[in-house]
Amino acid sequence: MAREQRRLLIPRPRLEAVASDGLLQLEPQEGRYLTRVLRYGPGDRFALVDGLGCLWTAELRGPVQARLLQPLPQPQLQEPPPRPPLVLAAAVVKRDFELVVRMAVELGVDRLIPLLCDRTAVLGHPRPERWRTIAAEAAEQCERLWLPHIDEPLPLPQVLEDPQLRAGLRLWATTRRPQLPGLPALLEAQSAAADGAAPVCLACGPEGGWSEAEEQLAERAGWRPVQLGPRILRSSTAAVAGLSVLSTWRQRVHRC
Repeated sequence: MAREQRRLLIPRPRLEAVASDGLLQLEPQEGRYLTRVLRYGPGDRFALVDGLGCLWTAELRGPVQARLLQPLPQPQLQEPPPRPPLVLAAAVVKRDFELVVRMAVELGVDRLIPLLCDRTAVLGHPRPERWRTIAAEAAEQCERLWLPHIDEPLPLPQVLEDPQLRAGLRLWATTRRPQLPGLPALLEAQSAAADGAAPVCLACGPEGGWSEAEEQLAERAGWRPVQLGPRILRSSTAAVAGLSVLSTWRQRVHRC
């Protein structure tokens, strides 16, 4: 029986430096992952992805060396980026944000924006490089070919006016406001008009909720308030639950 080919993500610049014989020098931690965690040995094959939609088959040659089995410009598999792009703007929370990052990547987020809000409370300093490492690990684990972009932590007013989001559907998850549409219903109403090119963004607030000033600022900027259900969710739960709805909708409507 052929051994399952696990995936290893290698940034494209490193792939472009591969020697003419197809040999790729692995970083020590990559070699340890293959040989100690996965128990791979010389001759074992694994999948190598660049985070930009391409996949190659590689063969382990030694503890820190592998060989690509297809020429670099000709991947074994190539897929277009998923459409529409899913963006999650999630308030940084004290204890669960690394879990939010991991689960968001597994659910298919394409861009994750860590929000700094009026009521943001964090332990220590934000760690965007750590979040990007977690995102890469999650992308390998769930076998994604496209690595999502993890922004630096941004103040909410800057995100509300982000020109890259303005052309798409901008959704503002909020609570305790009667007669708000639910997220699934609002997405269904948008399905016929969705062309797949413009991003769909969901903003989820901090522990303690949005401030009144933030609520007003969002609506003036054109964000559409929605509710995620009848219960008050933890900030981290709301972000994951909302993104799950977006991911399910995209799969059904756009098959990606």
